[in-house]
Formats: sequence, C-alpha cells, structure tokens
Amino acid sequence: MPAKQELSNNAIWFKLTIDHREVGYFTEVSGLTAEIEVMSYNEGGRNNYVHKLPTRMKHPNLVLKRGVSRTKDLQDWFQDCWQGPTRKAVSLTMMNEAGTSIRGWSFAQAYPVKWTGPQFNAGQAAAATEAFEIAHDGLVVEQV
Repeated sequence: MPAKQELSNNAIWFKLTIDHREVGYFTEVSGLTAEIEVMSYNEGGRNNYVHKLPTRMKHPNLVLKRGVSRTKDLQDWFQDCWQGPTRKAVSLTMMNEAGTSIRGWSFAQAYPVKWTGPQFNAGQAAAATEAFEIAHDGLVVEQV
C-alpha cells in the first residue's frame, strides 16, 4: 500500500476502507454504476407511446485492481466468505496526485465474490496485478 507521499504526480489512486479501516490503494476501479430498470406498459387505446415505469435499482459488482502487495486484508476477507458472506461497510475514495480526496462512494452490505491473482509470463516484463470483485446492495455518492 503506497503512502500518500509515494503517490505519483501523474496518477489518481483509489483508497479502499472497510468498516472505517483503510485497507489499501487501487489503480483501477470499475462497477461504479447505478441503473434503474424500466418496465414498459402498453395502455389500451394509447397507440402513440408506451409508458415506461421505473422498477428497481441495479448495481453491478465493484471491481478493484492493483499491483500485488503484502497486505492480506482483502484476501483474508475473501477466504472467510466461502462458507457465507461476511458483509461489511465499504467506502472508496478517489485521491488526486497530491493525496487529497476528490470524491467518495460508500457501498452497503458488501462482501467479496471473486479474487483474480497475477498472471505470469517469463517472456514479458509486466507488473504482477490482482483484482477483487465485491458484491453490494447499492452505492451512495459521498461528499468529500
């Protein structure tokens, strides 16, 4: 986990906090998406349009990627969940190159569902990365 003073001048980092405890920094995040499902309703006698009614909110899993680090907090949490999810409060904060918070998101009832380890190829000089996928019951944009 890089310290704030180690942050690159050209990079944006994402700080992950679980149950109000900082567990690491990530270089890539996907799944910050919310979508309202829509049901179409054809009203009898109305042929010039179809009613579109909101139903429920959908949130894909959060996917976090980083270089392999020595910290095992997420790996341990993932291992603990194989017999049943241990749901926790998760928050993600976007940090600028100076280490200042830009924007934050919190995730309700989150738990890890997938870990992807590094891929090794002796013919290539690539950094070892890992990815964590986290399921949750919804996201909230936080004021930073």
